[in-house]
Amino acid sequence: MEKKTWEQNIPDSETLIRRLQKPAGKIDVVLDTDTYNEIDDQFALSYMVKSDDKLNVKAIYAAPFFNEKSVSPKDGMEKSYDEILTLLTLLGREDLKASVFKGSETYLPDEITPVESPAAADLAARAMQYTPENPLYVIAIGAITNVASAILMNPAIRERIVVVWLGGNAHHWTNNAEFNIAQDVAAGRIIFGCGVPLVQLPCMGVVSTFTISEPELRSYLLGKNALCDHLAQYAIEEGRRTASAETWTRVIWDVTAVAWLLDGDFMADTLVHSPIPQYDHTWAPSVTRHFIRYVYHIHRDRLLTDLVHKLTR
Repeated sequence: MEKKTWEQNIPDSETLIRRLQKPAGKIDVVLDTDTYNEIDDQFALSYMVKSDDKLNVKAIYAAPFFNEKSVSPKDGMEKSYDEILTLLTLLGREDLKASVFKGSETYLPDEITPVESPAAADLAARAMQYTPENPLYVIAIGAITNVASAILMNPAIRERIVVVWLGGNAHHWTNNAEFNIAQDVAAGRIIFGCGVPLVQLPCMGVVSTFTISEPELRSYLLGKNALCDHLAQYAIEEGRRTASAETWTRVIWDVTAVAWLLDGDFMADTLVHSPIPQYDHTWAPSVTRHFIRYVYHIHRDRLLTDLVHKLTR
């Protein structure tokens, strides 16, 4: 069977391992986010913007999502686009609004056809300004449709970007029906199979430990500034709405994807061979495919401390 375009020209192990090192110095980043979907995207976007000593934000892409908060992937994307603009106002970053782009209105129909959108087009073009030695870092915290579409539109960007994606569950979990990857398995198969330098932050089994409680939200964030009030109040509402017990914590998953790029001992990772996401929501392991970097532990207290300091300063 002839290989798909994105399966061709995968870098050798030495090249990939070199490109999967944590970056030193200040770097350029873009964020791909389904911001209206859950409370954690708002925290992650704010954390990214507040980490401007390390991260130079070049663009923000609205990702599609479809659940009880949207009537379609398009509706989810458009609600996320509006939420991004709301957060940028609270962050006092009106200058970034011109660099916010609407993303895919549907998921990939197959593994060879991109979903064209302003976000995918921007990434496909913007990444060409970078090099393998000085890549653009793509922080992805939603369905990976926009990023996979950009790669299908311009496979050359694989050599010029590094993708840090919160997607899929831990590899030892038999059920991989995690929301981000389950929405668009075709896009996930492209990201795990195309040889783009990939840092995976698995949800259940790893990042599921990064939680915050109502007492912590009230103590650390409420009353500190307008942004913190917005984040804390929404998190408390959502936490209460979805709580299964009187004492609850809520996972703020997406913060970890931003944190991997920062200077700090916030998590532990290792190199593994890229697994294959299956359409039945399982992992197919491999001992021959190219390497990805795999996060397997979060230092919760250290990361929460840094997050609170930056949001409240």
